[in-house]
Amino acid sequence: MGGVSENRRFDAIVIGAGAAGMMAALTAGQRGRRVLLVDHNSEPGRKILISGGGRCNFTNLGAGPERYLSGNPHFAKSALSRYRPADFLAMIERHGIGWHEKTLGQLFCDGSARQVVAMLVEECRAGGVTFALGRAVSDVGHADGRFRVALDGEEHEAAALVIACGGPAIPKLGASGFAYEVARRFGLGVVQPRPALVPLTLGADEALFRELSGVSADVAVRWGKVRFREAALFTHRGLSGPAVLQISSYWQHRTAIGVDFLPDAGADWLVAEKRARPRAAVRRVLAERLPERLADALLERMGASGELGGLADKVLRGVEARLADWPFRPDGTEGFAKAEVTGGGIACGGLSSQTMAARMVPGLYAVGEAVDVTGWLGGYNFQWAWASGNAAGISLAEIPQQTNQGSQ
Repeated sequence: MGGVSENRRFDAIVIGAGAAGMMAALTAGQRGRRVLLVDHNSEPGRKILISGGGRCNFTNLGAGPERYLSGNPHFAKSALSRYRPADFLAMIERHGIGWHEKTLGQLFCDGSARQVVAMLVEECRAGGVTFALGRAVSDVGHADGRFRVALDGEEHEAAALVIACGGPAIPKLGASGFAYEVARRFGLGVVQPRPALVPLTLGADEALFRELSGVSADVAVRWGKVRFREAALFTHRGLSGPAVLQISSYWQHRTAIGVDFLPDAGADWLVAEKRARPRAAVRRVLAERLPERLADALLERMGASGELGGLADKVLRGVEARLADWPFRPDGTEGFAKAEVTGGGIACGGLSSQTMAARMVPGLYAVGEAVDVTGWLGGYNFQWAWASGNAAGISLAEIPQQTNQGSQ
């Protein structure tokens, strides 16, 4: 390592120029550290660019630790408490980026997600961060307290290394499990990665619902004690939409989810309709509350038809109960290709929740999606990226600066 030239020695090397990586780099850089930010993509922030329909749902006002899944449910608390949605919003406003709040605390750019990427790049430049884009990491090593990172065979070194290259979700953007390879090389545990915030698929026995592709409805979806009230969408392969994506992060294979198709309906609502309109057809009453194709499919499954007045109250209550907790038993998910994020990842037990540093390997850090912390849909995962990147960046600034005396 003594042969590494001065211009290839840094205080920190960050692998992954996504949300968490750029935040870690700019935070350390603006605190006087010499940082190299590496990515195999030719431009930074690829995932940011496609998020929120191109408008980047950059945070959520409700981003508390209870809205994250992890093997350690307390792990995210420290970073999230020290870098809040308001802190990132202040950066957005400082750069003059217009924004608006949608439902459920979700904040979006008025314009393009490119504004957020440009902002982060500008902040990195302000911190003197060196970019190495379109450069593949061919090797990572560690000796004598220094990390070695080979880019296309050219060696760079630093006192610190940040794993910020995410998980395998959305492989078309170049996503992979490389973060886990690096983590394992340094003895860090990895919780089995899985697709999260992902559409669920239905088997042949529920093919009737796959024929409803394109139909959506406002529902409540339940798995165990977890419940989400948002839209669900039927697809040619199964179920999607915000409510389903949310529950998918909790769902376990070979278990059922329950869908309440009429979450605003009161008790005995169908019996009350019978009293008011005994000659109204069940189909007509249900189609007034749900998309017609969906109403038809549900009634076909239940075998309920005819006028309300011709059906006993017990039968109508049975229909009410079924619509309030309709069981679906997915046979899988659409996988990493369609997942918004990766669940699982680098185990929190080997990391400090205050600094994101590896407990047993001085100078090694892991941030963002690479770590076993997965947020809800709606800006939560970006807030974790900002918060964890910030925590690591602050800690990096406490590492002694690179001197001109060569490798140590």
